[in-house]
Amino acid sequence: MALQWDDVEIITDEGKKVMGKAPVIISASRSTDIPAFYSKWLANRLDKGYIVWYNPFNRSKPYYISFKKARVFVFWSKNPKPLIPYLHKFDELGVNYYFQYSLNDYEKENLEPNVPSLKNRIETFKNLSSLIGKEKVIWRFDPLIVSNELPPRELLKRIWNIGNQIKGFTDKLVFSFVDVKAYKKVQNNLVKQTSYFDKENVHQAELTKEQINEVVEGLYKIKLAWANNNWDIEFATCCEDVNLEQYGIIHNKCIDDDLMRNLFPKDKELMFFLKYGELPNINKRKLLQKKLKDTGQRKICGCIFSKDIGMYNTCPHHCVYCYANTSQKIVEENFGSHSPFSEGIVSV
Repeated sequence: MALQWDDVEIITDEGKKVMGKAPVIISASRSTDIPAFYSKWLANRLDKGYIVWYNPFNRSKPYYISFKKARVFVFWSKNPKPLIPYLHKFDELGVNYYFQYSLNDYEKENLEPNVPSLKNRIETFKNLSSLIGKEKVIWRFDPLIVSNELPPRELLKRIWNIGNQIKGFTDKLVFSFVDVKAYKKVQNNLVKQTSYFDKENVHQAELTKEQINEVVEGLYKIKLAWANNNWDIEFATCCEDVNLEQYGIIHNKCIDDDLMRNLFPKDKELMFFLKYGELPNINKRKLLQKKLKDTGQRKICGCIFSKDIGMYNTCPHHCVYCYANTSQKIVEENFGSHSPFSEGIVSV
């Protein structure tokens, strides 16, 4: 049986009683960059204790999500700087967190048109790591994408360059290979927003087997070089079938129970949940250990069960390879004064 979050009663801002779900682990978010664009909203809703969420495939019915039992937030971001001033709220509530920080270098290609400069993003990475600990800031160079102007060798140079600047500020590098063929909207965005992809060659953004081998062998050499320079950084793939154990590259779990056990061992409620799939209560019944694998994700995804509180088509980074945005026009309609991330009861 799939794991289910507990039902709880929620009192809305208007004083109305509604029933909602109380997740223990919250993902914020695979669907949009909440830290970069909606930090104030999240801090406000954290104070209120709940959000209103709409299923992206059926937006007619609101779902209420309570923070009452939340023990971990996993933040996904290309620019978490706006969230840093609000982290004390999580600390004061005793709520744990860590970051999946995507730090890519596609400035020349303009594949991430609205992210801050690479220099500023590296500075934020180092500042965040110094503030909360390097083990809580995971570096993602994600996805890996190639073109005639950006061959594997150049991609490896950029990974090497960033890594040399953030040496000692993280313990892990996570990467994946871009998915183009599987997402029609990614193909459309690559064609519309770049000058070097068209309908005939857009599939070439995906790495061939030979290119993957070249990148992996290059990453292995980089890993060895950093290890020889006293930086024992772990390399991992995200949602990739390919077995790279011979290169010392593991399959990652981005929502990671093993990492949580290492980071937050003093959180007894969280430790209980990671063993039994529920929080401790007064009912003294025999419990069986539960599998926490998130069956709602792709089969090759290693993540454990969480509740994502984001929404597609709301990220103004406009990264052209992103599967979460259909088009710039739709994002612009969902942003600004009409954003679903408003300051009241929020539809996300």
